Amino acid sequence: MALRTSLVFNFCFRLPEQLENERVKLVPFAGPFATAEDFISTVLEKRIRPDPGIALFAVIDQASAELAGTIGVLSTSALHLTSEIGFIITLPRFQRTHVTSNAAGLLLHFLLDVPAAGGLGLRRVAWKANTRNTQSVRAAERLGFRKEGVLRWDRVLPEWKTEAMGGNGGAARERDPRPKCLGGDSVVLGLCWDDWEGGVREAVDALMKRSA
Repeated sequence: MALRTSLVFNFCFRLPEQLENERVKLVPFAGPFATAEDFISTVLEKRIRPDPGIALFAVIDQASAELAGTIGVLSTSALHLTSEIGFIITLPRFQRTHVTSNAAGLLLHFLLDVPAAGGLGLRRVAWKANTRNTQSVRAAERLGFRKEGVLRWDRVLPEWKTEAMGGNGGAARERDPRPKCLGGDSVVLGLCWDDWEGGVREAVDALMKRSA
């Protein structure tokens, strides 16, 4: 099924038609979502497209030409030259392969390289993960992100999520407006331009080359 990759986002920077190396390709992702109407109505239409700080990419595996997952950016500011990597989904077949490291690496080059080198020249990129999601935290650290702290009560979790699925262990206060939803704490990690130019870029390139 062909992907819709038209530039439908209201992103605050000009998006390239694609970012790619010999292993993966990132293309601005607009669908299709044939079996996920809720995704279109509640996420794509209401959250992603209207927000100038958000862009979503489909990750294509170059060897198979198959959709391998998604990755994106959020909280992007053209004024403050900052962004955050998110929306990371790697389909089961492509987990523990070259896909995630190469997709994240391409995006980091786009965000942190100076404009003369084809990037946006941002000064800071963030990565946030639930404190229970140690796998995501480790993935960020492998890419050179540094832990900066924990945001307590940073997220209101969906009703169906249990304590083991991201709850912070805290009880909702009396008369809380969403008493059935647990709270989640987030680990904040950051990667700044001076980290990038101080050796992280080369480390990320090496990781992209050696990933299985």
